[in-house]
Amino acid sequence: MLKPTLRNRAVSQSVLSQAARSLSTSEASLKTGADEALSKPEKIKYFKVYRWDPEQNQKPYLSTYPVDLNDCGPMILDALIKIKNEQDPTLTFRRSCREGICGSCAMNINGANTLACLAYIEDDTAKATKIYPLPHMYVVKDLVPDMGNFYEQYRSIEPWLQPKEEKEEGQAEFLQTKEDRAKLDGMYECILCACCSTSCPSYWWNADKYLGPAVLMQAYRWIEDSRDGSTAKRLAELDDAFKLYRCHTIMNCTKVCPKHLNPGKAIAQIKKKLAH
Repeated sequence: MLKPTLRNRAVSQSVLSQAARSLSTSEASLKTGADEALSKPEKIKYFKVYRWDPEQNQKPYLSTYPVDLNDCGPMILDALIKIKNEQDPTLTFRRSCREGICGSCAMNINGANTLACLAYIEDDTAKATKIYPLPHMYVVKDLVPDMGNFYEQYRSIEPWLQPKEEKEEGQAEFLQTKEDRAKLDGMYECILCACCSTSCPSYWWNADKYLGPAVLMQAYRWIEDSRDGSTAKRLAELDDAFKLYRCHTIMNCTKVCPKHLNPGKAIAQIKKKLAH
């Protein structure tokens, strides 16, 4: 009984020694990285950020913030978080996942709608990066747009499955073929960030009536779903001069989509179905 105990103790000591060596190596690497960061000359990039506070009796303005790119992550969102943490805690913006999944950090960066977490900071320090909220939407504060109208339009298309018939006893899911499932690709990935809708001139001028690219693509997602039983009803509700036909195929929506989807194509497919 003594030998196994001694052997186990020796193994434990060996593991602890390896762990200690690994920890020492990690600490040395961190120290080296920190020393290198300190030794580099500052690489200052300026960010001009839209500011507006409804509680202050002041018109919107741009604030300029210097950021050392050698001490900042590579994305625009990294710079905004650094500004908020180290320079101006009153700066307000939405963010959540930092992975291009939630759509919270949608904003207008250097004139184009995109997600701050997916937009790289330009290396050119001679040119300031300009950041605005999504265009042609009411602003709650700073970079936070009011998404109320957008979500209400999304609700209006009833974005949930409306099956042809009730489930039978013991039925788990509504099944569909692989081919039918493939028809939903390029639509279900939409994260409702509103980058496409707020880049569309038709939506700028008719946001109260025109549903916009994002909502129309989601409407087509349910129209194309083989499990849904309300296709005719969905098409009839979209057959409207403003809801659908304000789209003039400008294609700004497809150009700016951070998920590389094609809302313009989905809208064209809806029009095609209504024409037939």
